[in-house]
Parts: sequence; structure tokens; C-alpha cells
Amino acid sequence: MTATTRRVVVIGAGPAGLAAAASAAEAGADVVLIDEGERVGGQFWRHHPGFTDPRLQHQLGRFAALQEALAGVRMLSSASVWRVEPGSPLRVHALIGPADASDRRGETLHADAVVLATGAHDRVLPIPGWTLPGVTSAGAAQALAKRDGLPLGTRTVVAGAGPFLLPVAQSVSLLGGEVAEVVEAASVPATLRGWGARPWQLTAAAGKAGELGSYLASLARHRTPYRFGSAVTRIHGSDGVEAVTVQRVDADWRPIPGTGRTVQCDAVALGHGFTPRLEAAIQFGCEITADRFVRVDSQQRTTVEGVHAAGEITGIGGADAALAEGGIAGLAAAGVPGADIRYRSPLAARRRMRAFAARLGVHGIRPGWTAWLDDDTIVCRCESVRKATIDEYAAAPSRSMRLATRAGLGACQGRTCGRSVEEILGTPFGVDRRPVLSSVRIGELAAHCSPAALVPEIAASAHTTQEKR
Repeated sequence: MTATTRRVVVIGAGPAGLAAAASAAEAGADVVLIDEGERVGGQFWRHHPGFTDPRLQHQLGRFAALQEALAGVRMLSSASVWRVEPGSPLRVHALIGPADASDRRGETLHADAVVLATGAHDRVLPIPGWTLPGVTSAGAAQALAKRDGLPLGTRTVVAGAGPFLLPVAQSVSLLGGEVAEVVEAASVPATLRGWGARPWQLTAAAGKAGELGSYLASLARHRTPYRFGSAVTRIHGSDGVEAVTVQRVDADWRPIPGTGRTVQCDAVALGHGFTPRLEAAIQFGCEITADRFVRVDSQQRTTVEGVHAAGEITGIGGADAALAEGGIAGLAAAGVPGADIRYRSPLAARRRMRAFAARLGVHGIRPGWTAWLDDDTIVCRCESVRKATIDEYAAAPSRSMRLATRAGLGACQGRTCGRSVEEILGTPFGVDRRPVLSSVRIGELAAHCSPAALVPEIAASAHTTQEKR
């Protein structure tokens, strides 16, 4: 490595991270790609090497090309980033090894630039009965299909909002499971208005039409009903899922009385959009927008010197948008000037995909969903906090509400329940803005930190432990 070679660390090995690492390496940077998964690819390419059905695994050619471009990149898999620090150099602290291993090795990576490509996780709204065995997120159902070749259940209801419901339903059907219904909260008129406006803008994303055709053909072949303007408002069962109640909902997603019907099933896959994984960005000190995405400029630079962001943490737009943003971020992190011709292709791809991404708002969550909850509905799964308990402390300050109810203080640190708690109470509490990246054992912390550095780390850990109590 020469004195002018830039050191780039990319956090996350999904489409955005792979594209960033590849473009930075091709631009001459010394790149380390770090990811918590056993294999690179993220949720989009979360597949078993033996499963190559193109209906389950999209863009495998692109994935193979990216892997070839990463030949000179140091890749750290099964690696948990537990702390990041701004400054010169930027620092990324990681523990290498499976999360449940007792011999994880600590390592601190120093970088001139960092690309955050931490992606997003499913947003699942609470529903009475959603803690029953057999209920998963839509993303978990998709991962089970791609990674293990297994359908979620024998008869599955796929419910929520957004186009991601389509590939999930197709995956279940391809693997021999029956999809009883696909239940979409957005109505037909709203969907047509959103996706039908200025259709010429979507011609640049023509590749999506092929995917849509494949999904629709799968629904038709298996005679799977697709219910617009409806929601699963209750899940029934004792030891597992036995049935669901499906109701029509109005434009704000409030259940319409008298429209409920029962659908027999043994599994439910829920997906109400996605929530960006912002913990690393928050810990770095990056500015977060009002709609909870990392603010970036035209070259994917955040408000923190040397830190770039790409993919779903800057806006939900799908794999193609993430690939384009990752390519731009990688070039910028490697120090390539903005006028360089290498930006031309990813910049054009980003422009094309933004028209597609803008239409996803048609499926955005509406406030009336809270009307399908009852007092006994568990909202915070980690701490088994019910809606009635949250309502009891609606007038309390944020910290008091969390300490009294324990909402957001469990293992997920509000990633699952945070936004739902806020929408139930109608006010921002920041429940999901606690920058805890991953769990660290005290012994691992002691082994990794010098005595001088250990003091603030222990203080931070003690503060978090005290809040949990």
C-alpha cells in the first residue's frame, strides 16, 4: 500500500456494500468489507449455494460479477461491529466470529473513509396474536426459502403492504407451500394512482416489469387471491397459528366494521415495509432526516467527514437503487473526483431507480392501523409490553415511559417496536434511536480495550444496563 492509497472500510455486504467495495477497490483503495452474515449478499442474495432457481435468486450474474471484482478485498464474515468512532482516522471496532461463540477475536479497523451499507429490516406492525408460533416477518419467510429451501408453512397468509409481498408469496409457492391469500392494505385506486402517474418515468426501470410478470404469473398459476384494501387484524390459535381475521380497511387503514372474515392457515408472513438500520450512522454522529434516513449529498457523503452511506439507510428503493448508490459511495470513499467519468453509469442508474422508489410511498403505513389493536396486544415483544401499559404512560416523558413500561429496553433495543410505540402514542419518543450496534460480553470488552479506553466503554455499558433495570 502506497502513502497515497486510501483505506476504506465498508460495513454491510448486501448489494450496496458489495457495489461500494468493488468500486472502491477498482479505484485503487485498500478495502475491508465487513458483514455479520456467514456469506456475503445480504437479504437480497441470502441464498444457499445449491439453490439457483432464478425465480428465487434474482440477478445471480450481477452477484457473480461483484464477487469477481472483490478478489483483492479483505472480507470479514460473521463479524459484529459493536462500535464506530469519527475522527482521523475513522475507527471501526469489530468482534470476529459467530455471535454465540465464546472465542470471538476483537479487531479495530482504521480508515480514511467508511461506507455504511447496513441495510434495513422488516417493519412489522403489532397485531393481536402476532406472537404465536408460525408468525414471522415477510423477510424471514423469504430468507427461509432462499437460504434453506423451505416454505414457511403448509398454508400461509402473506399480509402487509408493498411489492415485497409478491416475491415472498412466489417463494412459498415455488417450494410447495400453499399461499391462502396475499393481503395488501393499499387500495386498488390508490395503487393505480401511485404507480400509474407519469408512467414514462418507469420505462427506465424496465427490468422490474419482468419481475412483476413472474410474480403475477405465479399468483395466477396457483390461483392465489390478492386482496387489496385489506389487512390481517387478528391472528387466531392456541399453540400455533390456526386462522386469521381479514378485514377491509379504509384509506387510513382503519378496519371497516362488518367486513371481517376468517381464513384458515398455519403460518403468517407479515411485512409492512422496511426500517433502516441506523445504529452505526447514529453512533458516528451522522445527521438523520425527519423520515428516519441518513442524509447524504450527491456523492453519498454524510454530514460526518469521511463517512458515506448507501442503500436502504438513505431511502428504501430496492436492490438496483442500492447497487447504484453503493457504486457512487465506493468511488467517493476512494477519493475519486466528482467529475470523473466513472461516476456516469451509477449516477444514471440512481436517477432511473428514484422514479421507482418514489412510488413505494403508495404503500406507506397509515395512522389508522392502531385501531386494530386491543389492550392485550403485545407491542414490545422483547419485554412483553402490552398496549394498555403503553397507553397508561402516554403523558410521561420519553425516558420515564421507557423505564416504567420497559418498551424498547429489550434485546432489539426498540428496532422492532420503536416506531409502533410512537405511532400508538402519537408523539416521537426516539425509542428506536439507541445506537447499540450489537451485544458485547464484558470479557470481550475487557480483552479488546486498553485500560484507558475501557473506562468510557464500561460507563456506557453500565448506563444501558441501568436503563434496562
